Amino acid sequence: MPRSLDDATLTGLVADATAAPSMHNAQPWQFRYTRAGHTLTLLADLDRALPEEDPATRALHVGCGAALLNLRVSAAHHGLEAVTTLLPEPSAPAVLASVRLGVRAVARPAHENEARGGGEARGGGEATAEDEARAGGEARGEGEAPTGSEAPTGGALTENEALAALHPAIEQRHTSRYPFDDALVPEDVRALLVAAARAEGADFSFLASPHLETVLGLIRDAEGYDRGDPGREAEQHHWTRDTKTEAPVDGIPDYAFGPRDAHEQATTRDFVGTGVLPGRARVPFEKRPQLALLTTSSDHSVDWLRAGQALERVLLLATLHGVSTSFSTQPIEWPDLRWVLRDPVFGSGHAQMIIRLGYGPTGPRTPRRPTNQVLTIEP
Repeated sequence: MPRSLDDATLTGLVADATAAPSMHNAQPWQFRYTRAGHTLTLLADLDRALPEEDPATRALHVGCGAALLNLRVSAAHHGLEAVTTLLPEPSAPAVLASVRLGVRAVARPAHENEARGGGEARGGGEATAEDEARAGGEARGEGEAPTGSEAPTGGALTENEALAALHPAIEQRHTSRYPFDDALVPEDVRALLVAAARAEGADFSFLASPHLETVLGLIRDAEGYDRGDPGREAEQHHWTRDTKTEAPVDGIPDYAFGPRDAHEQATTRDFVGTGVLPGRARVPFEKRPQLALLTTSSDHSVDWLRAGQALERVLLLATLHGVSTSFSTQPIEWPDLRWVLRDPVFGSGHAQMIIRLGYGPTGPRTPRRPTNQVLTIEP
């Protein structure tokens, strides 16, 4: 019979979960722990949604999925079995996941059982037939982890061991809006990142010509669209923080904006927008960014949650390998541009995230809300 978690362990789990990235660092999540059921429930905080830039709450789900992955990593690190169910209450679409936690006597992998008929938050449509077929029966086996990592004994890591090995990266991972150098991410590291995404049900591919040039053009087009849209500009400004006048617990603080590209070709979002930040440096960014596209086979709430878990697993593994990362989501937020992001050869997959990778500054830590603002404990 699982034991109820002590408050210190519970707080640590949630603190690790909330270190995940989210669009504009809005942190659109709440956690509820039920002692009797030994269960942590992840809920969408729709008061922190972005109706202008994310009207379908796709990005909200991706961010919450990233937090869920961190929670699973933290549970593995603490020696806890985590049985995860996505969208457990079809009639309550804001209930994104439940995680039943128990003390593990021996190393066993976390299981992910997706609820049958998982609903969609805020009108996203119904789950696909493929989701229905997988629902309720998808569980990771106790075999080798798919990331290629090895245990100290020389054998491949189990899934739980692979997750636990990612734990140091939770604190180390930050979004870097700074220039990277021209060194390429090695092929063996690329292969590990691809496998990490596939372990969570998503595809991850590094972009090559001519697809890379197409995507770079779409990013710049979308950045221009954003600056010309007063609603989006206002929403972005709402989530920026002036640290000279406040001590933020969310949003993007001015110290994390990064410098401006001297050639106006950077792929990172410019949080200054049409405004001016006095004293902001102008420096050249890399001429040929290394971009990767994370996609899913379907495009429903459950897929967005999977994409978030895949994204964070990739980011944590990249961090452990010394690879810095940032995001270029602007074209994904425009439906007409998102469609063009698809692979030009296969034309399949739904783009969920564009990741920029390379070697350079890791980026500063951004603020997080204290756990007492995001965690509720019930008997």
